[in-house]
Amino acid sequence: MSPFKKYAIGAGAAILLSLFFLDGWLMWLVILGVIGLPVVGYLMLDPSQRERLKRARRRGIGR
Repeated sequence: MSPFKKYAIGAGAAILLSLFFLDGWLMWLVILGVIGLPVVGYLMLDPSQRERLKRARRRGIGR
C-alpha cells in the first residue's frame, strides 16, 4: 500500500472518529486540521521545493 493511501485512510478514520465522539466546533477543528494542515504545509514550500517533491513522488522515494 502506498504511503498516500495510508495517510488518506488515517485522515478518514480521524474524521469519522471525530464525527462520532466530538461535539460542534471541536469536531470542525479536527476536520480542518486533518485537511488544512497538509495543504498549508505544501503551499508554504518554494516552487523549487514543490518541483523536487513532485519528482520524488514520481520516481518513488527509496528506489
